[in-house]
Amino acid sequence: MSSTVFAASNGLDFPLAQQLTVVALCALTAFLSHLALAVFNDGVRPFMLDFIQGRTTRSATTAVSFGLSAGFIFGLGAPMALSSGVLNPWLLFLPTDVLGILAPKKWLAPLLGGAWGAVVVFGLNGANDLAHDLPVDFLTAMQQMATPILFLFTLFPVLAITRQFGRLRGALAGGVELALVVLTMKVWPEVFAGAPAMAVGVLLLIGFAVTKDVRQRRAERDTAAAVTTAHGQTPTDPGAGKAQTPGGSVAGKEQFPADPIAGKGPTSNGPGAEKGPASDGPDAEKGPASGGSDAGEAPGEVDPMVSLFGSSAARLRRHLPLFMVLGAGVCLLAQLHVFGGGEATSFLIAKGQYAEAAQVDFYRALGFIPLIATTALASGAYGIVGFTLAYPVGYLLPSPWPALVCGALIFAGEVLALSWIGKVLGGLPSVRDSSEHLRAAIGDTLQLAILFGSLLAAEAMGGGLGILIAGGLYLLNEAVGRVVVRMAAAPAAVVVTGIILNLLHWLHLFTPVKS
Repeated sequence: MSSTVFAASNGLDFPLAQQLTVVALCALTAFLSHLALAVFNDGVRPFMLDFIQGRTTRSATTAVSFGLSAGFIFGLGAPMALSSGVLNPWLLFLPTDVLGILAPKKWLAPLLGGAWGAVVVFGLNGANDLAHDLPVDFLTAMQQMATPILFLFTLFPVLAITRQFGRLRGALAGGVELALVVLTMKVWPEVFAGAPAMAVGVLLLIGFAVTKDVRQRRAERDTAAAVTTAHGQTPTDPGAGKAQTPGGSVAGKEQFPADPIAGKGPTSNGPGAEKGPASDGPDAEKGPASGGSDAGEAPGEVDPMVSLFGSSAARLRRHLPLFMVLGAGVCLLAQLHVFGGGEATSFLIAKGQYAEAAQVDFYRALGFIPLIATTALASGAYGIVGFTLAYPVGYLLPSPWPALVCGALIFAGEVLALSWIGKVLGGLPSVRDSSEHLRAAIGDTLQLAILFGSLLAAEAMGGGLGILIAGGLYLLNEAVGRVVVRMAAAPAAVVVTGIILNLLHWLHLFTPVKS
């Protein structure tokens, strides 16, 4: 399928219905961000509790959101959209996070969000046409990123298995995936070769994790039974009397969600540091009542974190209709096939491989469900795209109307099931660890793939000179402390390289490389 023409090659001129969908969805996501009900950036969500409870200002929270999002917007979201011709969540929803929190009034937030959506759908086509008319067409060159991203992404289950279960099982998974890739390329050449390999790799990871948890629980029961029998007592559940929070901590011992961005953790106060919100929060809460819906304990014995999680889940459930509308919009956008939920997915959508795109985004969701659930319960702010399960469903649906219904139902189920999901995760520590290893492995594989693909794009534009400039910019960014986040640094370097090469051409110092 390497010869498939990307959407970017045909321009980014979206039909009116698609333009209106993007504008309306951006308006809605900015409104939800203003209310501190949902944000897209996982790194911002842990900060939202202080904002909700009035312990930090709107301007301070806006600064945090912009600082954690700007690099992804301009270094990854925009270049990926221009090179693939498919919209992505970094370009659409990270800016609406910032604009929604920034807006001082409720009515202003959707206006700013809708304006950003209009800039995207009306401005991208002009930028795309302008770039393709340049002597050095860096957008076409950036399509070289597709192959490294698609195939190296296939290896993320192998990395996760190796880190969690050791080199032997990792080598086994790697061998199985390699064999499946070769077999798929030989027998089913029309199918993306990494899809079956990723499926088997993720199933192996889940199987190893569930097996470990089952064996551990069985061993704990046997040990408890032996101890109680030796003392002449009736065997009891080894975990009795130890109420677990959704994050897996024992009652009385607070444990906060894992930091989604290295070095960018929650504020020093942490979720649940104070009992009562300030009166000027975006959604003034009265504080969790004793014996909250998810606590299940007598008054006076409620663990602070359990009470906080119950209060956050109740807050999200109160706004269920808004989340259902949001889910309908997200699923509809995916069904229109002008949107991809990830780096690999964007190129698969551009090639028309919707089933493979659905599979890739489903596996990604497995790594992020625990993170989104725990941070939502700890902060009271959900994910703009939920657990991302609306993506694969939308890709596969045949028309918009089923997408609207399915998206609304998916988000309703997710919000209503948050507390239950948290409790289940608390009892499956290995599965929870697997999701963390999956996220780390996805990040590592994509960093290498994007860097390698960016260097290929630079070479396609300017040969050795292109590699020198793009690679030099990437290394300079590393040397000065990563002004641009690492994953976005390489695509940003390619764009800057394209601009520099065009300037050199106009100065008669560079002759474009012939394709």
